[in-house]
Amino acid sequence: MDLLPDQYFDELYSKDVALERVNESIRNAGMPEISVAPGYGRLLTFLISVSKARNVLEIGALGGYSGICLARELPEDGKLISLELKQEYADVAQMNMTAAGLGERVEYRVGDAKISLESLAAEGSRFDFFFIDADKESYPHYLEACIQLASKGAIIAADNTLLRGKTIDENKQGPSVLAIRHFNRIIAQDERLMGVHLPAYDGLALARVK
Repeated sequence: MDLLPDQYFDELYSKDVALERVNESIRNAGMPEISVAPGYGRLLTFLISVSKARNVLEIGALGGYSGICLARELPEDGKLISLELKQEYADVAQMNMTAAGLGERVEYRVGDAKISLESLAAEGSRFDFFFIDADKESYPHYLEACIQLASKGAIIAADNTLLRGKTIDENKQGPSVLAIRHFNRIIAQDERLMGVHLPAYDGLALARVK
């Protein structure tokens, strides 16, 4: 069977021990296997490096896969704040970050991300880079919160913008689909943003806050 383009490129890269550990721990814990795609994980690391981001906010930790990708290229004084709804997921993510030698670069805030975002705003926090990969119905809310927390020129990335094809299927009209469509339009049309959509894997949105 011929490889799909995503598979072809993924197979060019060597296995990543830290990320393989994350995948195994997720399976062992019975967690959903919905981490960011390998190619987009590499892209996150690349973007952190070239943007020279120091303060990063992640919405949705799961098992720490994206957290590792984000934290790897942070400077020594850089910081990742990761918002996660479930304590058990945050514990797995912290374990994997620590095993990857990145445990001291991350702070987990557990609970409703909307409340955590309000707290960060009240604290006067500002971030250079954001990664959104949590409940899809809240994507438009998360995007607006990230814009408000953004330093000038900050980058916002968001995963699963195709929802396994549901986004482009007119017969799909569920709340998550409608929210992602709205989110995608904001990325494309909001004058505060310079946006781009990547159609590989399950879709990724990128935007720079002007």
